[in-house]
Parts: sequence; structure tokens; C-alpha cells
Amino acid sequence: MMLRRIALLGCTITNGNLSSLLGFSAKIPTWPAVKVSSSTAGYSIRYRAMSASANSTPVNVIAENEEQVQEFKQLNAVNDRYGGVIVEMSEPMDPAAFASSLRASIAQWRHQGKKGVWIKLPVQHVNLVEAAVKEGFWFHHAEPNYLMLAYWIPGGTHTLPANASHRVGVGAFVMNEKREVLVVQENTGRFRGTGVWKFPTGVVNEGEDLCTAAVREVKEETAIDTKFIEVLAFRQSHKSFFEKSDIFFMCLMEPLSFEIQKQESEIEAAQWMPFEEYAAQPFVQTNELSKYIVDICKAKEDGKYSGFVPVPTSSPFSDEKNYMYFNYRDLNGQ
Repeated sequence: MMLRRIALLGCTITNGNLSSLLGFSAKIPTWPAVKVSSSTAGYSIRYRAMSASANSTPVNVIAENEEQVQEFKQLNAVNDRYGGVIVEMSEPMDPAAFASSLRASIAQWRHQGKKGVWIKLPVQHVNLVEAAVKEGFWFHHAEPNYLMLAYWIPGGTHTLPANASHRVGVGAFVMNEKREVLVVQENTGRFRGTGVWKFPTGVVNEGEDLCTAAVREVKEETAIDTKFIEVLAFRQSHKSFFEKSDIFFMCLMEPLSFEIQKQESEIEAAQWMPFEEYAAQPFVQTNELSKYIVDICKAKEDGKYSGFVPVPTSSPFSDEKNYMYFNYRDLNGQ
């Protein structure tokens, strides 16, 4: 703690005797005293703003009610697996107090050798964003109900993982016993108004398996029930949706029902179409990716191609069931 008195040759200096010593009137300035103390949250920093009287009262004699005391507790955090900490703000906080607590917390985390700092701000605490950014945090990602901010204590190039880089999509090749394929015309997106017939497609939801997503998308767009058979092929592209990369899986599906009812919000038309008619469309014939898909689907129907089936597996990263997709037939010599 900073000294509360200034001594000269063993004498306490006051405004009165300082004036006598210097030969003119002088006013003793104020200064802060800083105290670091332990707390249940880790450490807290206390700032005392102490004022000196203009009369002859010694500086070291200061009434408690003249002191302005403010304490900034370290933000509650949990350690992550990579030498960093995660802060999840759950209670409202004044931005100025938050900034002071954040600075105190970073100082303590630096002392502890921590590296990355993550702050999860629910949407109702958006008033704290500016304070965090001014302390050096950057936007990592956002979800409908929160914003995630990140900070790198060591300085230099950080090693924090980037935000999700890919969107995952699925397409469904569904053929009935008449060698007719299930196709749709979209009333939104790039194919709107083009007259192009395409396979049902969609985006995989968070926490959803590829095989489940393919069944769901076919059901949503056409009301057709299907059984997932295998992944026929996949392709990767870049600078797609919001500049993210994209992985698209073409899936073989077996129809379990046949009466079509199109999705009104996204689908202009849906029908069963002879495979040869689908393949003869000018768009399919002039688009390299579409031609490959047609060739793969035809080879599969002719028994000359085998894709990747979902095999339930366990994982050290999760207790939930997950799938590995591979050429099961060739692996087992069938």
C-alpha cells in the first residue's frame, strides 16, 4: 500500500509547515492508494482516492468517511483445455465497472500464464461489447442469442481456432422402380424462374447427421418418405455463403412413399421424371459438376459403383452416436 504520510527529517509535512519551509503557500495534491487483496473469485483490486486537508491536519490523519473506495472483482471464469479461460456473462453490469474488472482480470490471468480469453455475451448484455473491444477483444462468432469475443494474452500471432469455416449441404438422388427420379423446381435462390429441374437439396443443421438431414430435406420439399442408403460423392467449394467454404454431399435415397406434395414456401413444382429426361436438360449437359453427378448416379443404378454407407461408431470426443462413412462393400470383400 502506498504511504499515507510524507516525512522530511522525521517531521510530518502538512500544508502549514510546508509553507513555512518553502516560504510560500502550497497545497498537497491527492494521490491514489492501490491495494491488492484475495477474494473468492481470485483477486480484487481496491482503489482509494485520498484527499488532503487545506489546513494543518497531517496527511496521515484521514477520516474514513473522506475516503472513496471502489473494488473491482475479477470476472468469474472457467479454465478451458488449452490454457485459456472462458467467461460467460450472466448478470447485468455497468460498462465502466466491467471495463475495470476486465483489466484487473486480464492482469491476473497474465500472471497465471493464461493464453486465450473467451467472453460469451448474451444479447441482453450487448452494452458491454464496446468496453471489451476497447480492451483489445475481437468478434469471433455470433449466434442468435449471444456474441463470442476473443483475446490473446501473450501477444503476437494467436493460435485460437477460427470460426466455423464451412457450410454443409446435402442433395438427394431418389429413384423409383420406373427409373424415374424425384426432382423439384425452386421458387427462391439462383434457380428461381430458370425452369431447371434439380434434385432436392438443403443444408445440414447443427447437431444433425448427414443421413438424417437428407431424409428431412426430401420430406420437407416433397413430402416423400425415404431411407438413406449411402453417400455417392461429395465436393468442396469456397467463397460461397457469406464467404464461407461449402461441402456438398450427394446422397442415394430409397423412396418409401410416392405421392408428392410440394413445399409451398420454397418449391415451385415437384414431380417424378424419367432419369434420361433429367439428364438431357441443357443445364445438366453444360455443367461439369451436374454431368459428374448424372454419371455417378447412372453407374450406381447399373451396379458399377459403390459409395459410402454410414456405419455407427463411438468416439473419444463424444458419448453420442456418430457415423463414419466409407465403402463398406469393398472393405469387407462383398
